[in-house]
Amino acid sequence: MTATEKSAGITGSTELAGKRALVTGGTRGIGAAIVRQLLDAGAEVLTTARSKTNPVPEGAAFVEADVRTRAGAEAVAEAARDVLGGVDILVDNAGGARPFQNAWAIPDEEWQDQLNLNYLASVRLDSLLTPGMRERGSGVVVHVSSAAVPTSAPPFLHYTAAKAALRNYSRGLSLELAPFGVRVNAVSPGRTATPGGEATREEWASLNEGPGQDNTAPPLGRDGRPEDIAHAVLFLVSDRASWITGQNLTVDGGEFPLG
Repeated sequence: MTATEKSAGITGSTELAGKRALVTGGTRGIGAAIVRQLLDAGAEVLTTARSKTNPVPEGAAFVEADVRTRAGAEAVAEAARDVLGGVDILVDNAGGARPFQNAWAIPDEEWQDQLNLNYLASVRLDSLLTPGMRERGSGVVVHVSSAAVPTSAPPFLHYTAAKAALRNYSRGLSLELAPFGVRVNAVSPGRTATPGGEATREEWASLNEGPGQDNTAPPLGRDGRPEDIAHAVLFLVSDRASWITGQNLTVDGGEFPLG
C-alpha cells in the first residue's frame, strides 16, 4: 500500500464488509483493479472471464463464462447465487473493441458482437440479478461505459454506439429501480493503460501504417491507470454515494471535455 493510499483510506478499509460483489471481466486491466479495490474494502467478490488465461486477483472467486450470450449470463448469475448467496454490488465491466477503417467496413457479425459484449451483457445480467436487490430494498449497479461516446470515433463506431446505448439504458434503469432503494450509475473511462487498450492501439496503428491515433497525453498529463477507474467505482458503490443515482462519471484526465 502506498503512502497516498494510506492517507486517502483507499485500501485496507472495511467500508464494504459484508457486501457481495460481482465484477464481469475482472482478470485483467480495469476489471482486475476494480476487483482488488472491492476486496481491499472488505467485500466478497466473484469475477468472470471467457477463460482463465489471466490470473484471478487473490481472494476473488471465479466463474468461466461468456457474458455475450444469454447462457453465459445465466451461468454467471447462478454462480453468484451459489458462491455469494446473492449480489449487493454488480459491476458490469466486460467490454472491448477492435478497430475498423470506416463504418461500412464493419460486418454485421461485428456489430452484433459489440452489442452483445458492450451493451446486452449488462442488460441480461441486470435482469437476472437486480430482482434480488429489489426484494432486499438495496443494491448498487455500475456500468462501465466509455468517455469516447460523444466523439463516435469512426474506427470504433460500433463500440461507441454500444456504449452510448449502455449509458442511456443505465439512466433509464436507475429511474426504474430508485423506488426500491437500488442505485444505478455509469463510469466512463478515458484512455487507460491496460493490455487490452494497448493491443487495440497497436491494431489501429497497423491498419493505418502509422500512429493513426492522437497520442497526445490528456490535459492532466498522463494516460489513466486502471486504479483511477477502480477508485471511481469504489466511491459509487459505497455509502458515500448513497444519494447518487442515474449519473455518468467520466474519468479521463480531461481528455473528452464533453464526456
